[in-house]
Amino acid sequence: MALTAGIVGLPNVGKSTLFNAITQAGAESANYPFCTIDPNVGIVEVPDHRLTKLTELVQPKKTVPTAFEFTDIAGIVKGASKGEGLGNKFLSHIREVDAICQVVRCFADDNITHVSGKVDPIDDIETINLELILADLESVEKRIGRVGKLAKQKDKEAVYELEVLEMLKEAFESDKPARTVEFTEEQMKIAKGMHLLTIKPVLYVANVSEDDVADPSGNEYVQQVREFAAKDNAEVIVICAKIESEIAELEGEEKEMFLQELGIEESGLDQLIRAAYHLLGLATYFTAGVQEVRAWTFRKGMKAPQCAGVIHSDFEKGFIRAETVAYEDLLAAGTMTAAKEAGKVRLEGKEYIVKDGDVMHFRFNV
Repeated sequence: MALTAGIVGLPNVGKSTLFNAITQAGAESANYPFCTIDPNVGIVEVPDHRLTKLTELVQPKKTVPTAFEFTDIAGIVKGASKGEGLGNKFLSHIREVDAICQVVRCFADDNITHVSGKVDPIDDIETINLELILADLESVEKRIGRVGKLAKQKDKEAVYELEVLEMLKEAFESDKPARTVEFTEEQMKIAKGMHLLTIKPVLYVANVSEDDVADPSGNEYVQQVREFAAKDNAEVIVICAKIESEIAELEGEEKEMFLQELGIEESGLDQLIRAAYHLLGLATYFTAGVQEVRAWTFRKGMKAPQCAGVIHSDFEKGFIRAETVAYEDLLAAGTMTAAKEAGKVRLEGKEYIVKDGDVMHFRFNV
């Protein structure tokens, strides 16, 4: 599933530091705006304890996790929608991603400059949101000019599209993003076809200091972000980008010990990856055999043949049925044989909607 989340934020909020920690890809990180001009793309493993358990159960020759893609996009400033800074380039890069992870600075540090001269997370969020709204408004107004002419000629499709465009224009002029507009299913298809920046789902990433990462409840900036996100029906992940870059260099027991010392159960990166994954409506199914235990990404709502096609297009073309058992049932049974004897393994056909955690074996004929 080639879906990606773009990491955005004002300059010097910890965005590229976070990206480096996520991917260990070494995106240039410096204490001045616009050090990240071209988007950096990194592939990360999606953390999933179920894969570890299945590996212990099956004892395969190899284990393959599923992956997710993050894109680091250079910092946005006021006026980006009009080309300020490197605005046009930044906005085009955001247009190419499927979801937005907006990094917000929630710590004070005199050694790290802030582009607006003060730490104000809500102002930061509103600056970015407004620039995206203004860019979308410009796109919609241009579209209205073209579609309006056809609508006057009583073109039915144009009349319907114009209605959607006017709804969007009204929202943008009230500083509201496209994702807040209540569309019918048909209207949403039209809106999504416009590739608007503000229709993309958003996740807010509050970047705090080392002192606040174990217990951010006392951080007033984080509280402000949470209150704002609640109005946007968005999730907030709290991380310390500086610490995450240190954690990223550790593995196994060393990583576990470091997290314990910090008083953290799970790294912020693992939370972020999982949250971004679910933000896009993605889920995981597994294949499990002695050769390989593997996690596969699929979109929620996909049927068995489509999920088979994630492995190979031939699996979808020649799909016959899927031998399926829920992860929890397989774990409880202890082996696939025991799960079959307990009647937990099902044969599912072409209309079966795959569930997160299904362990599947596809039968096909090409």
